[in-house]
Amino acid sequence: MQPVEPLIIKTYKAAIELRNCTDKQIKSALQSIADGLIENINTLLKANARDLAKQAPDNPRNDRLMLNEQRIKNIANSIRNISKLPNPSGIPLQKRILPNGLQLQKVSVPMGVVGAVYESRPNVTFDIAALCLRSQNGCLLKGSSDADETNKAAIKIVKNALQKNAINPNSVTLLPSEREAVKELFTATRYVDVIIPRGSDGLIRYVRENSLVPVIETGAGVCHIYVEKEADIKKAVDIVVNAKVSRPSVCNAVDAILVDEKIAPTFLEKLKPGLDKYQVEIFADKKAYQLLKGYPNLVPATAEDFGREFLSLRCAIKIVKDIDEALLHIQEHSTKHSEAIVSKNKKQCARFLKEVDAAAVYANASTRFTDGEEFGLGAEIGISTQKLHARGPFALEKLVTEKWLIKGNGQIRG
Repeated sequence: MQPVEPLIIKTYKAAIELRNCTDKQIKSALQSIADGLIENINTLLKANARDLAKQAPDNPRNDRLMLNEQRIKNIANSIRNISKLPNPSGIPLQKRILPNGLQLQKVSVPMGVVGAVYESRPNVTFDIAALCLRSQNGCLLKGSSDADETNKAAIKIVKNALQKNAINPNSVTLLPSEREAVKELFTATRYVDVIIPRGSDGLIRYVRENSLVPVIETGAGVCHIYVEKEADIKKAVDIVVNAKVSRPSVCNAVDAILVDEKIAPTFLEKLKPGLDKYQVEIFADKKAYQLLKGYPNLVPATAEDFGREFLSLRCAIKIVKDIDEALLHIQEHSTKHSEAIVSKNKKQCARFLKEVDAAAVYANASTRFTDGEEFGLGAEIGISTQKLHARGPFALEKLVTEKWLIKGNGQIRG
C-alpha cells in the first residue's frame, strides 16, 4: 500500500494555497471537472464495469455503485450548479469596535482539510471534491475497495481539471482503498480538521469509535411513514410507494410503514398493488400479516425488522392504535434521519412535526426529498443526523467555520 501520511501532508499544504485561489479560478476548475466527466463517459463506464464485475449480481449495493450515462450527466450538471453557488467562506458575520479602539470582525473561513470515508457510491467522489473546492477546503477521499476502479478514474478527471486551472492538484487526494489507510487518517490530527463518514451504520459507528480527528456523522436512515386515520388514502399510497421504490438503496427511502388500525384494512388493500408491482418484500407484524394475506412477498416480522435499514426492496409494516403509539415507536426506532406523517388533520400533523426528533420531518410528502439538491442547497456530503454544527443535508454552506480578525494600533491589555 502507498504510504498515506505523505499524501495527507501534501493535501494539507495544498489547502493553504487553495485559500489564495480566486473565485474565478475555482469556478473554472469546477466547470472543467464537469466537462471532463462528459468527455470521459466511456472511460468511467469501463472502470465502473470492472468494479461491478467483482460484485455478486444480487448485491443490494450494486445500485449505489452503478454508473450509467444519465447518472454521469447528472453528476456533471450537479457540479455546474455547485460552481454557480456563492462561496460560503470569507463572509463577514459580525463587526464591532471596542472602547479601546480595537476593530473586531468575525468571518466565515474554510475548515481546512476535510476527510471523507464512504462506501460504494462513486458519485460521492465528485460531490465531495466539488463542494470542498467551492468552499476552498482541501479534501482527502477514502472510498471503498468495491468502487476503487471508478474512484481512480474519477480522481484523474478532477486532478486534470485542477492543473488546467493552475490549482494545486493535491487539493483533492484519493487515499488507497485498503482499510489500513483509514487508520492513518484517523490519527492525522495535525493535518486533518474533520472527518465525515458516509455509508452504513456499521461504517459510521467504526469511524466515530476510532477517529481522533473530530467527526461529523452523516447517519444511517431508518425512515418511517405514519399513515394516520384521517389520511387521504390515494395520497398515502402514492407517498409510501414513492418513498420505497424510487431509489430503495438510499438513506432517505422508507423502511417502516406505521398504519392506524382504523384505516388499515382499506389502506393496505390499496397499497398492495403498488408494492407488488416492484416485488417489494413486506415484513408484517401480526395484525398487518392477517390483512395482507395473499400478498406474494409476505414475511412475519420479528422485533429486529423494526429499526432496520433495508437499503433494498423490503420494508416493515406495523398496525398502531393511534398517533401516540406511532410516536412512541418512532422515538424507539428512529435514527433521526427522515420521518413522515400522512394526514388531513392539521392538528395531528402539527403535533408530529413538533414532537418527532429528526433532521427532516414531513407532513404529506415522501421522505425521498431529504437531499441537498432537492432542498436547493446543491450537492451534499451526506445527511447529518447529529445536532452539532450541521443537521440535515450537509451541503456547501456548512463546510466553513469562523475566525475573528482583530486590527489594532498598539493596544495592550492592562
